[in-house]
Amino acid sequence: MSQENFHILLWAMSATALAVFIALYFVRAGYGIFRTAQWGPSVPNRLGWLLMEAPVFILMFILWARSGTGFAMPAYLFFLLFQLHYLQRSFIFPLLLKGRSRMPLSILLMGVVFNLLNGVMQAGGLFWYPTVPPDAGWSYLLEPRAIGGLLLFFTGMGINLHSDHVIRHLRRPGDTRHYLPARGLYRYVTSANYFGELVEWTGFAILTASPAAWVFVWWTAANLVPRAHAIHQKYIEEFGAQAVGRRKRIIPYIY
Repeated sequence: MSQENFHILLWAMSATALAVFIALYFVRAGYGIFRTAQWGPSVPNRLGWLLMEAPVFILMFILWARSGTGFAMPAYLFFLLFQLHYLQRSFIFPLLLKGRSRMPLSILLMGVVFNLLNGVMQAGGLFWYPTVPPDAGWSYLLEPRAIGGLLLFFTGMGINLHSDHVIRHLRRPGDTRHYLPARGLYRYVTSANYFGELVEWTGFAILTASPAAWVFVWWTAANLVPRAHAIHQKYIEEFGAQAVGRRKRIIPYIY
């Protein structure tokens, strides 16, 4: 892909994210607590997450291998961090899921398309048209920007993993009721897992200084912020405004 076409891809993905951001305030994506029969055929949640997330893990590995970047630092570290997230999301997270929830095929396919496009976009930003030279060396990681980015990345990942753990343990075996999570950052927001993911990819973008990574941050916000709003409203409907209290939707004390 030429650099010109790569920039066109970034702009196209950014514009599409804006459309998604607006649309999701009017349409509740039909997975999780919002799944209905209207979304069509579905697959078990574990299989759905595997099929949706694994393609980008595989694609990114192929693109890294073909790029010739090899083990040059810090590009190799950027690659490993991206893969670390999707290793967990593709192969560990699905195995930890409980219950018999299902994922609509339409959501699964849309997720696959986005993930593959994002894989191409991130590979372009890290390997072919990087802002940080792929072979800048370990010294780059001592720069304030890199240190801050790494701290944010792992902080966000920790928040995300802990929040997922809280959600998984809300119910006892056989229980199908909904509960209002209240541990960890759920004391401050109703979608702490989404907040963690947003922080994680913001850290990645700061670390890599890649425009493609910032487009991914925008996509993450465009997808998760309206979703967090819908979940917040759902909790108010189910448990009442008093139970939800002063919790925000996704960003503590702000929104």
